[in-house]
Amino acid sequence: MLERNNHSVNRNVKGRLWLNTIMKTAFLSATLIGLIFLALLIYRVLNQGIGYLSWDYITSFPAPFPEEAGIWAGLIGSIMLMVIVAAVAVTIGVATAIYLEEYASKNKFTEFIRANIQNLAGVPSIVFGLLGLTFFVYMFSVGYRLLAGGLTMALLILPVIVVASQEAIRSVPNELREASYGMGASKWQTIARIILPAALPGMLTGTIIALSRAIGETAPLIIVGAATAIYTLPDSLLSKYTVMPIQIYNWTGRPQEEWQYVAAAGIIVLLVVLLMMNAIAVGIRNKFQKRL
Repeated sequence: MLERNNHSVNRNVKGRLWLNTIMKTAFLSATLIGLIFLALLIYRVLNQGIGYLSWDYITSFPAPFPEEAGIWAGLIGSIMLMVIVAAVAVTIGVATAIYLEEYASKNKFTEFIRANIQNLAGVPSIVFGLLGLTFFVYMFSVGYRLLAGGLTMALLILPVIVVASQEAIRSVPNELREASYGMGASKWQTIARIILPAALPGMLTGTIIALSRAIGETAPLIIVGAATAIYTLPDSLLSKYTVMPIQIYNWTGRPQEEWQYVAAAGIIVLLVVLLMMNAIAVGIRNKFQKRL
């Protein structure tokens, strides 16, 4: 009887070990598939674009010939656009998340708003472009200007920042809130001194993902008037502008092979800006994580 039980236990253990090995292999395979395609993408972009990448390319404006074309206008336009997007989206997004999690009543209407914000995160970007065209360009008479583009892209990433901020605020232990109230702190003092510092790493993670999406988007900006080629830099919020994805999209549509290499060089610049932006956000996040 004892031998039979031991045999049954060994068989169950072997089955669990096999299942564990199969699942580990499946997860590893999924990770490797993503890494392989990422490596192929980086190799192809570097192989095509590194020859055209130079200081003259970075500091030159668009030109009719590939050897004279540059991405300076798009680079400055993208940076200024991201400043507007980050300022508007982070401010409104974090404030919305604080209200929904800390002040709003827990009822069906609040749940309805939360569900619709989550649904907005999955709406195609072209829809936000049409929304920006209707409200900012025509209704508010901003025109096809940098401000209209920035506000449109802020709307695009706003749901992502709200959802990420809500999750970060929910992850703060209730014991911290209760301890703060027990010490006599008000609601706002608890939010400002306890909840926000504890939730900041999670909020920054969501902000990184959202801004990474915004800097690579093209469709909404085409609708709200980003120029494909411009020979001046934007000097105010109401200036004409272009951004790197628009320039890259324009170059890839040209029939001559050289323009493909110019576009690849533009992608390298875009990736470098994206990595620098993420590195700054990750540095800030890690700094606050060490304080906790």
